[in-house]
Formats: sequence, structure tokens, C-alpha cells
Amino acid sequence: MIRTLEDKIQAHEGSVADMLRNAQMGAYDYPMRSEWTNWRDEQRAWRQTCVLFDQSFHMTDVYFKGPDARRLISGLGVNSFATFGAGKAKQFVACNDDGHVVGDAILFAFADDEFSLVGRPVVPNWVAWHAETGDYDVTVTRDERSVENGGRRLTFRYQLNGPSAQRVIERAVGRPLERIPFFNMGRFEIAGAPVRALNHTMAGFPGLEMTGLELMGPSEHGEAVLNALVEAGAEFGLKLGGGRAYPSTAVESGWIPSPVPAIYTGEGLKAYREWLPARGFEANASIGGSFVSDDIEDYYCTPWDLGYGRLVRFDHDFTGRPALEKLADAPHRRKVWLRWDEQDTGRVITESLFGCASGTGHAKYLDLPVANYTAGPHDKVLLGDRLIGVSCNAAYTVNIGSFASLAMVDEADAVDGAEVTVIVGEPDGGSAKPTVERHVQRPIRATLHTSPLV
Repeated sequence: MIRTLEDKIQAHEGSVADMLRNAQMGAYDYPMRSEWTNWRDEQRAWRQTCVLFDQSFHMTDVYFKGPDARRLISGLGVNSFATFGAGKAKQFVACNDDGHVVGDAILFAFADDEFSLVGRPVVPNWVAWHAETGDYDVTVTRDERSVENGGRRLTFRYQLNGPSAQRVIERAVGRPLERIPFFNMGRFEIAGAPVRALNHTMAGFPGLEMTGLELMGPSEHGEAVLNALVEAGAEFGLKLGGGRAYPSTAVESGWIPSPVPAIYTGEGLKAYREWLPARGFEANASIGGSFVSDDIEDYYCTPWDLGYGRLVRFDHDFTGRPALEKLADAPHRRKVWLRWDEQDTGRVITESLFGCASGTGHAKYLDLPVANYTAGPHDKVLLGDRLIGVSCNAAYTVNIGSFASLAMVDEADAVDGAEVTVIVGEPDGGSAKPTVERHVQRPIRATLHTSPLV
């Protein structure tokens, strides 16, 4: 019987990469209303007024409490913990022993002995496994994403983003609020309910401070808090944001959301693969796109590839430190933004819908506003005929005014203004994923940028 990820790997006749390329999962699921108005106005709101996203359902929350909780967390994170403590949060990055990224998540410190990890299931699972199998005096409490627990959550989580966010929240609270430093938490009440607020901006606004706050509290108060925020936001142009607009924030802010976790190979990680269930995220998270390799390690990343090199600190012992010390001065890939050529993009969209009529064949359909059809997109990025990296997350936003994607390219080729080519679509007509129709590959020219496009 196939019960674990390791069982599934051993039972598959092909490589791990082949197993994931043909996995039946499509893009990551955001169980929220798709649109409240329309995704264009919802995108425009986080730039011009304020948008509110209900994040209560799509992320995995795992809580760690006990005298060894801090030792557990710091021993797995590449980040520094020298000044980290209660009331703070950070982008937590974990690696395997070879220095390849397992994943990232938001780490919250509620007390010196109480933390939580929030995000896609990968990193919460990784830390929970170490807590449960290692020598740690830690209690682990899981709050699964709603697709795995029937919608029952311990907390509500609302993200407000935009230049009016502060005024909306102050109106709901009923008083002015002191500035919360970036990635710090404040506490107050809304509609009589206790609320923690994290200063965490999802989309960048140069020159503006505190444009994004993530509010969280006990789930039984969620409806009352949401109603109070909506009422308070009426005069400030607040719009509710839906599941179509929500994932497009990543392209503007520069977050590559789903790197392939570096857990599928190595005898040292076999016990972990035997702990992970066959029905879990890691066993079913599909990869796709024009970049194809039968070696899953070709999909692994280092922190530098994802733009997390600045977070690596060798001031403590952690899993992967010796390998990362050796890699620190080596050439890396760099995270960049690609602005897609409008004519090429329009041609691909036309051919995806009317290809047979024009005799050109159907190109891969680019969904709007986010074109991802797999949990881990990997499209080739070419400079001339040379492969220089992969495009990992593509979307259209009205704020950028074109299709764009995040990519990881060789550091030497990360030159502002360089014209590159993204190959859209999978080879040989496409894989067996149900989100992939039969199609032909097409090139799209793009301009490389080393800084955000808005």
C-alpha cells in the first residue's frame, strides 16, 4: 500500500521529476471567492486605495511551544535570530544539508517559547518533523489549510494593502495607531475582539511606509472583525480582493511562491519522505513548463537563487550551514523581473484560442490574471540560443500594464534592459496534468529588470 511520499516515489516507474511533472494537482489552491468586483479593480486598489484579502483558509499554520522551541527554529533557519523575539516576525528560510532550499514561510514569535510558521505546507511540515523526531521539548499544534480540514481554522487572517490601509484600520480601531516597524507586530481591538497586526507589505510602494498590515485573531471573532473593517473602509475606497487577483501580488512584490522542496533525494532524507503522507502536498505538487529535466535536483534552488541571500547569516549553527558557507562566494542565479513583449504575448493568447482556425496550432493558454497551471512553473529563459534560467511565476497586473514574470537567471546575465526569450508551453504537446491542453510551444520576448516593475 502506498502511504508515504517515499512509497509513492518507489512505486513510480519513472523519475521523481516525471512523477511530479505528471501529477494531477494544478496551481496552488486559494479557497476564497474568485472576485468581489473584478480582478482589475481589485489589483488597482492595492496601488491606489486599499484592498482586503481574506487569508484565513489557504495557508498551513503550525505552532511550536516549549522550552526548546527557539533552539528548534534557529537550528533549521538560515536567518539570524540574534535580535529575534516576542512581537516580531520574519521570512523564514530552511535548507537541507546540501544548502538547497526546502522552502520558506512567515515565522511569528508570540513569546520567547512560542512560535508559529505560516505558509504553504512545506516548511511547517519540515519543522514539525524535526520537532516530533528530534530531542526537543516542544509541543506541536497543527492548524491545517481548509482544503485539508473541512474549513475549520483556529484563527482569522486578513491582509490589508494599499496607501489607505492605515486609515481604514485606525477607523475600525477607533483611534490613531503608532507606527508598527516592518515585520513587527502590534496589538489592539476591533469590534471588541483581540487582534495582532503584522506590518507586512505584499506589494511594494516606494516611499510609502506601513502600506500593508496582516491582522489575525481567534476565528470566532473573524466575521465581526471583517464587517468592522469593511464598514470602516467604505469612505477610503476599500475593495475586497478575491482569489483571482490575490496570487498576482507575488509578481509585483517579487516572491517566488513555490520552489521545488529539496527533499526528494538523498538517503539522509529518506526518513522524512517516509513521514510525509502520499496524499500530502509534497507528494502531489506538480511541476511544469518548458524547462524539462529527469533529474529532480535540477529544480532545486539555493537561497541566492530566490533572492534570499541577504537572509543567510552564519552567526549560528543550522542545517545546511557548512554547504552554504562554501556556496557563499560562488556564482549564483539572481531573481529578476521579466516584462513580456505585448505583441508576442497577444499573439500567443490569440493562437491559444484561435490556433486551429489560423492554421498555426494552439499555443498554451495564458490564464488571466495569473498564468500558472502548475504548483511549480518552470519555463526556459533564453539569451539568444543559450539557456540562462527559468521563469517561475507569470501574471498580468494593471499596475505593471503587461504580462510579467519572476525568473531566476545566471548572475552574469542579470543585466537591466537585456532582451531575453521565455519559451511558453510544454514539449511534445504537454504533460498528463489535467490543467494542460494539447498545445505547441511558443517564444515570447521579454525585457529583464533587476528591480520591481512598479
